[in-house]
Amino acid sequence: MGQTHSEDENLKVAILAGGKGTRLAEETVVRPKPMVEIGGLPILMHIMRIYAHYGFDEFVVALGYKGEVIKRYFHDFTNLSGNLTFRMGEHATAIRDTSDMPDWTVHLVETGDETLTGGRVKRLKDWLGDETFLLTWGDGVSDVDIKKLIEFHKSHGKLATVTAVRPQARYGHMRFEGNQVVAFEEKPQTAEGWINGAFFVLEPEVLDYIDGDMVMFEHAPMENLARDGQLMAYFHDGFWSAMDTLRDKRVLENLWNDGGRPWAVWEKE
Repeated sequence: MGQTHSEDENLKVAILAGGKGTRLAEETVVRPKPMVEIGGLPILMHIMRIYAHYGFDEFVVALGYKGEVIKRYFHDFTNLSGNLTFRMGEHATAIRDTSDMPDWTVHLVETGDETLTGGRVKRLKDWLGDETFLLTWGDGVSDVDIKKLIEFHKSHGKLATVTAVRPQARYGHMRFEGNQVVAFEEKPQTAEGWINGAFFVLEPEVLDYIDGDMVMFEHAPMENLARDGQLMAYFHDGFWSAMDTLRDKRVLENLWNDGGRPWAVWEKE
């Protein structure tokens, strides 16, 4: 099994950011899906802020489709954010105020344009080391408590924990008495079952379940972990949303603009 970790250890966070986001083609023709903005900030940065809020601030980002856009963003963010003072003349210098910069380490790792999710995770092996690590997709946000998720993972001793969530309802629900409609309800989550919400905690041995580039992590690796009794679910009843379509983007944008933004745990006490 994986190593035991102290409560204050800064586990690395792997984020898959290489997919093409074909169902968001209007946005992703010029950028990868994790760079689509909510409230003027790429959703990738929202995800990183969630983890950083809980003290996890070393990120290993798997790049693929238009990875150069993500590299350029972090290059410019690092060099151009905050206040700048320019001293002109013969000994010209630029002085940058970094007081508002997040104290993060961000590794941007090329994992191939066509590599599937499992292959991308496998290609991060040298960056993740032989330690427990966190993993999520670069298009989903949640108010899941990362510390409690990790505590649950440690408690069961298995190789993998997946956060199980209830998907948002896409349509209103009607309630009937006979043929009469007595209520029309907008429900934030469906009452039907649980789905894979990512926000994984994984031991390094999980990488042995991935055979190569053309493997979807959600298929054979997770199925075989379940077969071997090594996959546990952390049930999260709170907010979760994936940004798969323009409709999803609009929903998240509206939540952000009206001040709801339930995933913005870094804004809460």
